[in-house]
Order: sequence, then C-alpha cells, then structure tokens
Amino acid sequence: MTSTPANTAIWAIAILATAGVVVRPFKLPEAVWAVLGAGLLCATGLLPWTDGLAAGGKGLDVYLFLTGMMLLSETARREGLFDWVAAYAVNQARGSSRRLFLLVYGVGVVVTVFLSNDATAVVLTPAVFAATRRARAEPLPHIFICAFVANAASFVLPISNPANLVLYGDHTPQLGRWLASFALPSALAILATYGALRWVERAQLAGACEHEVDQPILQVGGWTALAGIGMTAVALLVVSAMDVRLGLPTCILGVLTCAAVLIRSREAPWSILKGVSWAVLPLVAGLFVMVEALNRTGLVSSLAQTLRAASDASAAGAAALAGGTIAVVSNLMNNLPAGLIASGVINQAHPPRPVVDALLIGVDLGPNLSITGSLATILWLTAIRRESADVSFWRFLKTGALVMPPALALAIGARLLLG
Repeated sequence: MTSTPANTAIWAIAILATAGVVVRPFKLPEAVWAVLGAGLLCATGLLPWTDGLAAGGKGLDVYLFLTGMMLLSETARREGLFDWVAAYAVNQARGSSRRLFLLVYGVGVVVTVFLSNDATAVVLTPAVFAATRRARAEPLPHIFICAFVANAASFVLPISNPANLVLYGDHTPQLGRWLASFALPSALAILATYGALRWVERAQLAGACEHEVDQPILQVGGWTALAGIGMTAVALLVVSAMDVRLGLPTCILGVLTCAAVLIRSREAPWSILKGVSWAVLPLVAGLFVMVEALNRTGLVSSLAQTLRAASDASAAGAAALAGGTIAVVSNLMNNLPAGLIASGVINQAHPPRPVVDALLIGVDLGPNLSITGSLATILWLTAIRRESADVSFWRFLKTGALVMPPALALAIGARLLLG
C-alpha cells in the first residue's frame, strides 16, 4: 500500500465519513455522512463516478433484502401483530422480569437464525417495546437483547446474516459443512452473550412485572403479516440451500404481504411506505462506495500478503489474530464493508479454512462491541428512535465491552478446536 496524495485523501475522507456515522454530528442521520463521504470521493475524482455507481450496485441484493424485511416489519406493526406477540410473552413470563428476559432472548435467537439478524432488529424490536410497555417492565435490558442476539446468533446458518454471504461470496459452504464448522461456536456465542448480558443488566431485572394482561384479538391483517413472515423464513431456507441470492425473494414476499393486507383493507400504500426507514439504503450504498475507494489504495493486496505470511507461520495463530482484528475493525467501519474487504483478502491470500471461518466469526460477533458495528445494530437504533427512545454510543460501548469479548474468544477457540 503506497502513500500518495490521492491515497491519503481517500483515507482521510473515509475516516471522517465513518466518524460522522459513529458520532452523528448535529444529530444528522448516519446515512447523511456515508453519502457525503461517497459523494466527495466521486466529486473530487478520487473515485470515478462510473466506478462509484458500480460499487453501489454491488449492494443490490442487500438493498432488496432490507426492503423486503422493512415492508414485512411495518405491515406487521401496523396490523397489531407485535402487540399480540407482546401480550403473549408477558403472560408467559408470569410476573418475572427475568423470565421475560429469557423468553425475549429465545425468540431473538429463532428470528435471527431463520430470518437474519436484520430481521431481528427490524421485526423484533418493536414487539419487545410493546411487551415491556404491557408488562410495565424496565425496557432497556430487553431492548438490548434485540441488538446483541442479532449478532450473537448470526452465524448459525448462512442466511442468518447478509454479511455471511458477502464474505464468502460465491463460495458459501454447503449447509452440512457449515454446521460442522459453526454449530458449536454459535452455541457458545449465544450462551456467552446471554450470560454476560443477563449479568450486566441484573439490577434492572430484579423487579417484578405485570402477571397478566389482556390478550388482544389478532385480526385478518395480523394473521396475513404473520403468514408472510413465516413464508419468508421458509423461502430463505430453500433459496439458501439452492445457493440463490436472498434479496429478490425477500423483497417479493415483503411486497406481496404488504399488498395482500392493503388490498383486503382497500387502502393506499402510503401509510406503510411512510413508516419504513428508507434512509438505511443510502447508508449501505455509501459504505460500499467507500470500500471500493479504499481498495484502490492497495489495502486488499497488502492485507492479503500479511494474512498469507501469518497463515504460513501458524494457521491457528493467524485465525485468532485475524478474527480478533476484524472484530475490532468492524466497529470502526461497519461489518458489511469489513466483510467486503475480507472477502477480497481471502480471494487473494487463499488462507486455510479455519482462518476464513475465524474471519466470519469476527465479522458477525465483533459488532456487539459498538452501536455502529453492524447494519443490524443501526437498524435497531433506528427502531428504538421511532419509539422515542435512544441509546448513546458510549452507553452501548460500556455494555458491549463486557458482552462481546467472552463470546468472541469462546467461538473462535471452539472453531480452532474443531480443526
């Protein structure tokens, strides 16, 4: 990686834009800073416009996936599905905040595994807010679950995290091989995250909550939304097994579910479309463009040389170092672009499989350190802001610093023991 004025300028713009995403100066949305950074790179000629547009186009599958999930979530929210689920969870908790915490965590694992971590952030977070309101329980411990379990359970299956598909590209392992590599590390990560988060929030979970609340009746629109979510989960498993990209099927099912509800109620789509957090799409596009510019500085080839040398010296040592490093880096630039860079490095370095798998674990688990580490966490933040709540960068970091490292160490260690 050579030091030239152009490379220095690219790095400066990327760092400043990323800092804007993290800090949100003037409380402007994260997407503003990502788009400004990408636009500045193209406007100054550091990255040609044609190449910038091509880089943004690489995220098409992610945009389609997110669009489908956000439409499903908004439709379900509007039709009362979240309130219905919330009342059921509160009644099952039987007055115990700790039991409610466990129930929410279990649901979060299931949603993440079969619908992806972004779905947990988008779909589950509003339901948990509704549950804590109905239960009159302290919301923050339960809301934190939606962020942390979204990353902790995100490598149980290939479909559990779009970053998995970004990192492996067209070489995603078969499901049997995937489970052989990640079943044990995933289980340890899920358990360690639960234990650490439960301990961190122990004081807030000491109180009681409502024993029983009225269970609302779910109308046809709510059942339609629930059916749409279920069909989407099945479809994602099928297309993943067929090695088909997930974005278009998810988007189609999201649109069809939304349309079915609107047609039956004879309503225009504007109310649902207005509720969708569309700003996340330009945020992702801006990140893709900035990664393309960073690649032009020789970053990928330099990292590939380093990884190749480390792997030749010690595959286990390289795996531990690479997984830990990318876990931290994912919090500095978001795990989607980090996964893109890692994918390029893997294609050039051809490291041993344990090293590749450790990189994946770092990309998926590392974002539990900070609020901007993954797209799922940013979507979660958007969801809680819609509920007139917020969590600061530093508040999340203090929790993440206790929750993420044990899970990461256990998951990578278990993967290395598997050989």
